[in-house]
Amino acid sequence: MTREIKTPNMTQCLVAGGFAGMAVDTALYPLDTIKTRLQARNGFIASGGFRGIYSGLSSAIIGSAPGASMFFLTYEQIKSSLSSLPAQQQPFVHMFAASAGEVAACLVRVPTEVIKQRLQTRHHNTLKGAVQGTYAAEGLLGFYRGYLTQVVREIPFTCIQFPIYEYLKLAYARRMGRPIRSYEAAMCGSVAGGIAAAVTTPLDVVKTRVMLSTKGVGQSPEYSGIVATLSRIAREEGARALFSGIVPRTVWISIGGFVFLGSYEKVKS
Repeated sequence: MTREIKTPNMTQCLVAGGFAGMAVDTALYPLDTIKTRLQARNGFIASGGFRGIYSGLSSAIIGSAPGASMFFLTYEQIKSSLSSLPAQQQPFVHMFAASAGEVAACLVRVPTEVIKQRLQTRHHNTLKGAVQGTYAAEGLLGFYRGYLTQVVREIPFTCIQFPIYEYLKLAYARRMGRPIRSYEAAMCGSVAGGIAAAVTTPLDVVKTRVMLSTKGVGQSPEYSGIVATLSRIAREEGARALFSGIVPRTVWISIGGFVFLGSYEKVKS
């Protein structure tokens, strides 16, 4: 007998998303730091090398659970509201729901991401110093430096990841003739995340450069604008620089997809 798949309620989305986000961000933080330092304009060694690879973890933890919860709450509610559409339209539903989830999550995630990356690359030495330095240089808007860049990175990422993830889950469940288990969903998430991570690496490099840029009084930031930053990196450093950090990013998100989506499905169930 086929079990009915229930839509998770708001509390389940918040708890499951928050738990999953915390699990991934804490366990895989060193890979994120290495990736960020490889993408920084100053280079890996000048940005800290392998020293202090947990720099900025406190900022990541602060934003992790709320950001993940916001994403899954939005994603599940939109997916549920459009579930009556024909099956052939469901990949587009997943893309739209995931994109909306990222826009919502970035409202929480971007300020902590800005502080985290500046701590990772030794722009500041303490969380308090990073917050004060960012506010002194650019005011409250400084905490949202790179918001649009992050959204533009996340939307293609989720539009690749979640349709693949949902397709793999559905195909596997049909093949096995039963609902998919959480560890099987985790494997689907790993494959989908790794593909999406590799393809969107250039946008991730752009996001890192924009977030690490600061603007002094009467000055323009070092990097500003998605197209302008892409063009500048390719012109000054070569197209290869746009794929800086692709290996740790792909490994990090593949493992993260396994833990994140596996934990989410487990807690949700």
